Amino acid sequence: MEKQKVSPWIALIPVIFLISSLYYAIRIAGADPHIPLFTSAIFAALIGMLVLKIKWSTIEEGIVDTIKMSMGAIIILMIIGMVIGTWILSGVVPSMIFYGLKILSPKIFLLATLLMCSVVSLATGSSWTTAGTVGIALMGIGSTLGIPAPIIGGAIISGAYFGDKMSPLSDTTNLAPAMAGAKLFDHIKHMIYTTGPSYIIAAILFTIIGLGYTSEALDNTLINQFNEGLQGAFTISPLLLLVPVIVIGIVVMKVPAIPGLFGGAILGGLVAMMMQGASLGDVMGALHYGYESATGIEVVDELLSRGGLDSMMWTISLILCAMTFGGVMEKTGMLEALANVILGFAKSTGSLVVATILTALGMNILAGDQYLSIVIPGRMFKDAYDKRGLAPKNLSRVLEDSGTLTSALIPWNTCGAFMIATLGLAPWTYVPYCFLNLINPFVSIFYGFTGITMEKVEGAES
Repeated sequence: MEKQKVSPWIALIPVIFLISSLYYAIRIAGADPHIPLFTSAIFAALIGMLVLKIKWSTIEEGIVDTIKMSMGAIIILMIIGMVIGTWILSGVVPSMIFYGLKILSPKIFLLATLLMCSVVSLATGSSWTTAGTVGIALMGIGSTLGIPAPIIGGAIISGAYFGDKMSPLSDTTNLAPAMAGAKLFDHIKHMIYTTGPSYIIAAILFTIIGLGYTSEALDNTLINQFNEGLQGAFTISPLLLLVPVIVIGIVVMKVPAIPGLFGGAILGGLVAMMMQGASLGDVMGALHYGYESATGIEVVDELLSRGGLDSMMWTISLILCAMTFGGVMEKTGMLEALANVILGFAKSTGSLVVATILTALGMNILAGDQYLSIVIPGRMFKDAYDKRGLAPKNLSRVLEDSGTLTSALIPWNTCGAFMIATLGLAPWTYVPYCFLNLINPFVSIFYGFTGITMEKVEGAES
C-alpha cells in the first residue's frame, strides 16, 4: 500500500512536544530524558492513529523494526559493561592507568589521547571498542593529571570517531557508500579532503589546551597517592597490558564485535583469577554488577567502582525509548515529511549539502540512531545529487561528515548514550570539546558552497 503523504505541519507537532518535554524534564525538573522520549513516542503514535488513520499494528511494526536495528548496539553495550567490570577486577585498567601516569605529562596528554584513540579506531573500525578499552584508561589517567573529564572525553571521542569514519573495517564507512552508490575506497579517499583539515585543527586545539596544564599545576602528591592505592589493591604488571592488545588484535582480524568483545570480558575474568586471586564468584559479580573499589582512597574508589552488565541498563533503556520514538516517526511518514521540507530549500550544491547535514543531524536527534541518520538521508537525497551530476562519493562523504560524527553529540542517541555511559561523562558537558565532530560538518559545508572537491560524474556539466 502506498504511504500516505504527511503534512510537515502535522509532522512538526510531535517534534515540538518532544523538545518541550525534554526541556522541562532536563532543565526544570532535573529528571532523566527517558519518560519524555517515551511519552513523545506515544503522543506521535496517537497522531498517527487519530489524524493520519494509521493502524496501531502498523505503528507497532515500525517500532519493533527500528528497535531491531539497535539490538546489535545494545548487546555490545551490555558486553562493554562486562568488559569494564572484569578488566578492573583483573588489574588491566589499573595497570594501564599506573603506567600511563608514569609516561604521560599533562602538556602532551590530550594530543596523545587523540592520536592513540585514532590509531586504535583505525585498526578496529569501531569507536565503541576504542572508548571501551583505551578510552576508559585514558579517562583515569587524565583525571589524575588534573585535566577535566569533559575535555578528556572530547579528545577520546574525536580520536575514536576519526577511525570510525576512515577505517574500511567500520560499519558506517561501508554503509554510507552503499546508500549513495559509491565505491568503498573512493569514499574513504574522498573523505580525506574534509576529515584531514578537521583533524589537524582538532589536534592544534588539543595541543593548545594541553599546554595550559603545566607540570607546576600538577599535584604530584595526588598521583603518588593514586599509584600507591593502585599498588595496594592490585598486582600491577606490564603483562596485564597484553589483554587489551589481544582484544584489539581479535577485532582487527575481523572477528565479529559481539563474540570478540565478550571474549575480552572472559579473558579479563581468567586473568583476574590468575593475577589477582579472584574467585569465580568474584568474576561473575564483576560481569554482572561491576567492580566495587574499597581502597579507602576516595579518588581511586570513585574511578574504579564501575562496570558490569547492570551499569548499562540506564543507557539501554534510554536507547529503547529513543528508538521507540524514532520508529513511530519513521513508520508514520512524519520523518520523511520533515526531511522533504529541508530538501525544498536545496537550490544550490551548497544548500544541498546543508540540507543533507541538517537532515542527518535531525535523524540523530529524533530517531536516536546513527544508522538511520545515514540510511534515511542517503535514500532521500541520492536522486538530488544525481540530478546535479555530483559523483555518489560526494553524498557518501556528507553522510559521514554529519550522520556519523554528530551521533556521539546527542545524549539519547545510541552513540552518545554509549560514550556517556562508558566514559562516565555528564550529558552535553563534553560536546564543546569534540572538536573533530563539531568542525567536520562545517568544513563539508564550506566545500559545498565553494565547489572544492565536489566532483562531478564523467560527462556531467560543471
